Amino acid sequence: MIWLSERQKFGVGFTAGGIFFFLFGILTFFDSGFLALGNILFLIGLVLIIGPQRTVTFFTRPTKLRGTLCFAVGILLILMKHAFIGFILESFGILGLFGDFFGTIVQFLRSIPYIGDLLNHPYIAPTIDRLAGVNTLPV
Repeated sequence: MIWLSERQKFGVGFTAGGIFFFLFGILTFFDSGFLALGNILFLIGLVLIIGPQRTVTFFTRPTKLRGTLCFAVGILLILMKHAFIGFILESFGILGLFGDFFGTIVQFLRSIPYIGDLLNHPYIAPTIDRLAGVNTLPV
């Protein structure tokens, strides 16, 4: 079992709320209010989970600079009521920032009982592996 401090537990709650509101903003045809609330909650949760210093270090890495810039400009566009363009730009930034974690996320999801069975299905597994970059060896 993973032990989390109280601050990190609140961070997980804020991050989950941010993801919920972000997805709800997409489902309500890119409502900028829900998207903005989701972004703010997600960022607060991230800071609470990993701490302010690590958050700044993560977003200012030279390899993540393009993702950080796209993510920040996307959030600003959403806050300025240009939700669809901001969403596209922010999605590109999320891929740049968190794209390295997709393989880890897929491996974790495969350990969950019903989701793992679906992701390990012979017709679905190769596609998921290719999209997430799992088991890709440079030849």
